[in-house]
Amino acid sequence: MKFIKICSLISIFLVSFNTSAQGINEEIEVGIVEKLGKYVPLDLFFYDENGDSVTLKQFVNKPAILSFVYFRCPTICPRMLSEIALLLDKIDLKPGQDFNVITISFDPTDAVNEAADKKKNYTRSMNRTIPDSAWKFFTADINTIAKITESVGYRFKKDRQDFIHPSALIILSPEGKIVRYIMGLSYLPFDVKMALIEAAEGRVGPTINKVLLYCFSYDPQGRTYAMDITKVTGTIILFLIGVFVIFILIKTRTRKRLMRQ
Repeated sequence: MKFIKICSLISIFLVSFNTSAQGINEEIEVGIVEKLGKYVPLDLFFYDENGDSVTLKQFVNKPAILSFVYFRCPTICPRMLSEIALLLDKIDLKPGQDFNVITISFDPTDAVNEAADKKKNYTRSMNRTIPDSAWKFFTADINTIAKITESVGYRFKKDRQDFIHPSALIILSPEGKIVRYIMGLSYLPFDVKMALIEAAEGRVGPTINKVLLYCFSYDPQGRTYAMDITKVTGTIILFLIGVFVIFILIKTRTRKRLMRQ
């Protein structure tokens, strides 16, 4: 079991390295070709965990977290789904209200009942109760899977009875625009929150969110959000200069008033 876990982690590392090294190379076989600014086809039909035929548009009507798995996966996918459940417990946004989560199986042989079992297992593991529509598990036919995975640059490969595939969260705007990729198997609630706030730009949001967007910026090399020291320092300096100018003006007026007396 330890050997399998080690192999899985090595696989994730190699896929991530391959993605970074290849950049926008469309020829990579396994990995992620980032398509930031592109749109996913919201008119595609899937079957949800209840067996209902639904479109992406029904759930990408607010910022959304998109992930890809296959339900028989022995290591990477269970770890990823556990991390998503943990993320939903920790993030201080409201699932189903501020954003939705969509998990799609890229294995066309996965069935609706398997999607229902996965959803039940992972939502029950959470401390937080979320609406049924907040985290959806989808299955689809091979053509639909090909369209959605290619639209976001998600590349995977069949390997005997299993798949070699990358692990990432893909953040979508309410219009289906790809705004961020969060790679790996561990997700910081703050990073995901910032990505969702960015995805919601154009919509009226709390002032604190605007402050966060101003103070923090995305670091593409570290693939995380970091405080924009230059912007924050510049703002503080301008504020202090403003305070100093006001102080001088008040002091000058006070002195003139005293001289008149």
